[in-house]
Amino acid sequence: MGNLNILDFIVIALYFLLVFGIAWFVTVKEKSGASSKDYFLGGRNLGWFAIGASLFASNIGSEHLIGLSGSGARGAFPEAQFEILAALILLLLGWVFVPFYIKSGVFTMPEFLEKRYNKGSRVYLSLISIISYVLTKISFTIFAGALVFEVLLGIPFWTGAIVTVIATGIYTVFGGLKAVIYTDMVQSIIFILGGAAATYFGLQAIGGWENVMLAIQDNAPEPDTFMSLWRNKEYPWTGVLLGAPILGIWYWCTDQFIVQRVLSAKNIKVAKQGTIFGAFLKLLPLFIFVIPGIVAYALSVTEFPDMFTVTNPITGETKTTTDAALPALILRVLPVGFKGLVVAGFLAALMSSLSSVFNSTSTLFTFDFYKQWRPNASEKQLVMVGRIATILLVIVGLAWIPFMRKLTEGGGIYKYLQSVQAYISPPIAAAFLLGIFYKKINGRGALAALWTGFVLGIGRLVLEFMSQEGGLTISETSLLGTMVHMNFLHYAIFLFVTSIVIMVVVSLSTQKTSKELDPTLTYKYGDKDKESIFKGKEIWMTLGIIGVVLVLWYVFR
Repeated sequence: MGNLNILDFIVIALYFLLVFGIAWFVTVKEKSGASSKDYFLGGRNLGWFAIGASLFASNIGSEHLIGLSGSGARGAFPEAQFEILAALILLLLGWVFVPFYIKSGVFTMPEFLEKRYNKGSRVYLSLISIISYVLTKISFTIFAGALVFEVLLGIPFWTGAIVTVIATGIYTVFGGLKAVIYTDMVQSIIFILGGAAATYFGLQAIGGWENVMLAIQDNAPEPDTFMSLWRNKEYPWTGVLLGAPILGIWYWCTDQFIVQRVLSAKNIKVAKQGTIFGAFLKLLPLFIFVIPGIVAYALSVTEFPDMFTVTNPITGETKTTTDAALPALILRVLPVGFKGLVVAGFLAALMSSLSSVFNSTSTLFTFDFYKQWRPNASEKQLVMVGRIATILLVIVGLAWIPFMRKLTEGGGIYKYLQSVQAYISPPIAAAFLLGIFYKKINGRGALAALWTGFVLGIGRLVLEFMSQEGGLTISETSLLGTMVHMNFLHYAIFLFVTSIVIMVVVSLSTQKTSKELDPTLTYKYGDKDKESIFKGKEIWMTLGIIGVVLVLWYVFR
């Protein structure tokens, strides 16, 4: 069973007992399923540390443990930009969006859109969110969890997928958001230590950072750009600076998966502090996931030629993939016992991400569909429907995995995740941004932009899949070919600008039919009574995080 010792498996078992013990305590002792507010929003009384740690832990899933470390090993260093930019976007969530969300008292982001625009916008965002969770979160995390089981524990892929789902579903279904957040706090500490340990022992194995750089210079196809955040053909600087933030605004500022955590805060100040703490933690993945992937690459060309070779324990078939970089590094360089703890932490991180999306998706289904259908449903019924929705989504996520595996061939699973998000996020980000800052945007304009963006985004995804399958040949010189072969970050910019234009034009031409706007849902320009953003310790912590980002951009230029 891989290279794990019996002591490692004992450590793994003890760790999972701890996680399930915490989940049991929250479920039984704190009665997290007593009401819909307790089950879906953790009672709305959580503190900044719990919120920040959960923002980080829920996000740190398969795309980091598997995809992001694989990016480092593959030389796709600019993919770390999505993590660095996330720190800035989380600050935007705290300073700009949080006050509107908490004052509105909503349970879901689609509910906020209904209050700002109309019911059609709510239905659209609910549907798109649930679909995107299947395409980019649920199946993706199950896939990566199964890969970890295959590489680390020698368990067949589909067996690992099923184990991941069942183990996660047990405490998610019963414990709700509070169980997810409390377990996130423990898991975040473990995989931060695990990533740091993988980096440390990896450097010890190769003889220091100087030898890593020598291995890159002597063996990498493009050594000068292997560790550059900016010089990469797949990630042009224009796309990184202008396109990636669009994805970030959707994911960090408008997506139920993330925002549900700040909705559980005691008040606006605590929510803001939680986002700042989360922003600080988001600076760590570059060092605890990307760098270990780079170290794994250096070891693969100097010490272990079969570093990225994965063997199917049933068929004996072997394959080589850089997505196995971090699991392979763990098996090769970590000592017995500590290795088991890190493996347990990484498996728990996958479960953390999966449990978070299960809970968020069930929240969307329960409040945006079931409660609209049965407005007089009891608290007990709402909690039960949320649990049933979770079980159904597990089945759908498993069904999508074969298609996702085909899409990830060649490009890496982290790129797959970001590209799919680039096709669905721009119109949603535009609707939220303009909705808050421009009062003249109305429901008709928002719906027109959302559906136009959806058609253009999903159309690109379908054509891209068909062209990869070989069933469709599109000339790159044609207009359709330009749309299909355009860099995905540039396509996100195109979708964003198109959505804004449509939203403004339609809204201004239908102003007479606009509903009366709730003043608490839009920014009040020139309001002298509102609190100055330059007061309090939060502003200094915010400026510090911005400063660190600028330093990273310069160092890895």
